[in-house]
Amino acid sequence: MKNQNITFRAGKNIAMKVPSHQYEQTVAFYKNVLGLFQIKQESPSVVFKFGDKNLWIDNADDLGQSEIWLEICCNDIKEAKKYLKSKIVKRRDDVEKLPVDFQGFWIASPCDIIHLISKD
Repeated sequence: MKNQNITFRAGKNIAMKVPSHQYEQTVAFYKNVLGLFQIKQESPSVVFKFGDKNLWIDNADDLGQSEIWLEICCNDIKEAKKYLKSKIVKRRDDVEKLPVDFQGFWIASPCDIIHLISKD
């Protein structure tokens, strides 16, 4: 999507938040059944190559069902904040703490899919 001052595009990361009771079986499915290439393991996550994207499978012990979270990149974080606020997009910074120096924030789509808005 393009505005006068801001450009949004799909990011390189997709996160699958998986309840603890399904985590090991889910990782085994993508690794052993589908044969995806594992890029790294950073507890509590395993990352697989997923085409031109990274598929993060996160162990989310506070969830009852799996969720998909998407990354959207933009050229200007300050403008993105203003633009999305003007469109009454719900901020969701409560879902996961980001590093202090990270240029980004969380939002939710109208159907409550979580998106990380991050700087290109």
